[in-house]
Amino acid sequence: MERSLETRVSQAVDAWLRWLPRWEPATHRGRRSPCSRCFGSPVLTAAGIDTDTPHGVQHGLSTRIKTIVDQRVATYTANNLPLLQSELDQQAARNNARSYRPREDLGPEFDGLPLDPEPEPGAPFLFTIADFEAEAAQETPPLPPLSEEAKQSLRREVHLADAFANDVGREVCRLLETHRQRVRAAVSEYVDPQIDAMLKELTSSLDAPFDPRDFGA
Repeated sequence: MERSLETRVSQAVDAWLRWLPRWEPATHRGRRSPCSRCFGSPVLTAAGIDTDTPHGVQHGLSTRIKTIVDQRVATYTANNLPLLQSELDQQAARNNARSYRPREDLGPEFDGLPLDPEPEPGAPFLFTIADFEAEAAQETPPLPPLSEEAKQSLRREVHLADAFANDVGREVCRLLETHRQRVRAAVSEYVDPQIDAMLKELTSSLDAPFDPRDFGA
């Protein structure tokens, strides 16, 4: 029997809470553009971590919740939207035929993020993972063309899938609000102290930028 939406949301939060103690602040440069999955996400608002929380912490939760919504929509599509399901099956077969698929089997904390770091100004990469992925995509044959009638039908089914996804998303947000207290408590316990320590270290560096021993003190 399929697990209820309430159970799946609770299990996703539990999995995120088990991962959170292993989180550490990133040491590499930040991204130049906001994450499309997390920026303005109603999921993060419902969970109470939409502001003043590092993106890595947010992304681990938003990705887990997105998986739940995607799986619900996939089941609805398979049962009710045959034309859209056929297109998705063809696209999946096309993707599986690629010789290089770097986005597969990524953990929730990395899924959906750019494959490559931001390049240093004036120092372009010799090659990138994204370039290899694009080359592999070009090797696979394109999907067969659709008639105008099929395109219209497909647009209607896509609209129905989007409407269903929105309904599931709203219910997921409602369920997440019931977990807000323990989500916030975990952030206060595992994340905030690390951020405070970084700020303290930065403040100390700014207050004493030079070692007094350099001046014979």
